[in-house]
Amino acid sequence: MKRSLQSRNIRDVLDGGEITLPIDGLTEPGFRRGEGGISDQILPGNRAFVEGDIIPRPPGRSGGRPKEAGEGDGEDGFRFVLTREEFLDVFLDDLELPDLAKRRLTETEEESPVRAGYSVSGSPSNIAVGRTTRMAMMRRIALRRPRIQEVEALRREIGECEDDEKRQALEAKLKALTEKSRRIPYIDPLDVRYRRFESEPKPVAKAVMFCLMDVSGSMSEHMKDLAKRFYLLLYLFLSQRYKKVEIVFIRHTDKAEEVDEETFFYGPATGGTLVSSALAAMRTIVAARFDPAEWNIYAAQASDGDNSYSDGTMTGQLLRHEILPLCQYFAYIEVGEEDSDSSVSRSPLWTLYEGIRAEQVPLSMRKVCRRNEIFPVFHDLFQKRDAQVAP
Repeated sequence: MKRSLQSRNIRDVLDGGEITLPIDGLTEPGFRRGEGGISDQILPGNRAFVEGDIIPRPPGRSGGRPKEAGEGDGEDGFRFVLTREEFLDVFLDDLELPDLAKRRLTETEEESPVRAGYSVSGSPSNIAVGRTTRMAMMRRIALRRPRIQEVEALRREIGECEDDEKRQALEAKLKALTEKSRRIPYIDPLDVRYRRFESEPKPVAKAVMFCLMDVSGSMSEHMKDLAKRFYLLLYLFLSQRYKKVEIVFIRHTDKAEEVDEETFFYGPATGGTLVSSALAAMRTIVAARFDPAEWNIYAAQASDGDNSYSDGTMTGQLLRHEILPLCQYFAYIEVGEEDSDSSVSRSPLWTLYEGIRAEQVPLSMRKVCRRNEIFPVFHDLFQKRDAQVAP
């Protein structure tokens, strides 16, 4: 009796019904189908706290271990460890390259498989139960396969029939229906359908970042340190967040040269200052290796703002007509001495770039004088557009 009662209880639950059983004078909770979805609720059980309350720590010592075994209470300090990758994910979570566009399709990389209808063959793990059942039902209806309810009703009618002649006719009909059910199976191999998947080529956003750094004689060691720290943060950001981003390092005095990562960050150099040489080198490299129709082009320039007076016109023309039309985004960082008043001083390069920025071009400008200003400035330049302030 107990086994049949439990079976009936489970069956009623699966069928969506409700059941209430007396157990020692108590009432068992009823079961029914839920409405689905996600909802928030506060369960009863206390009168002291509601949702949103802050639960105070239990009374005890301020922390640490007791001085002697078996004496006093204490609390363990809450600590956790992040790996380098986890820390960078949190550190750079809300940053992105602005206006990164997917410019071309590549056939070498494919995204995860996407649904592409149904097929009559495939792996058993990909059987589409819903579609298979639907196909089987359509076939049974088309071939007029007798329903189970029809057969059961006929059997009950035979059991209640007292006329021998009528019973024989009903039994013959039941036999015909039974044989027809066997000839028309409930599910036929023709009904089985499999989910079909195809891999489609995905658009790949290819980007290149040009790092232009002034290493001329006017750049002090403190200024170079600020610039290199900014570029190091930029390098970590691009390496961590993007797979299809190339980085081109260009340093310049009165001459510009493309260098490798080691030389860019650690190689000594000094000399005069011609900012146009760095922009001209970038233009040459773009024309040779990075087609703007396929590549998103970005640039980040760090300088103390000094430039040869005769080079101002050339620098402005290159930036306005040659570089910015190709760029998705151009960031200019002006580094200064720690004790300088950056809000008042205006360098020749800053004045030139500020005039160009007024033409609604993708140019952002920031000043950095101290190490603790590097990350706020970097975050301001590359934060996501939905939260980004005007440059």
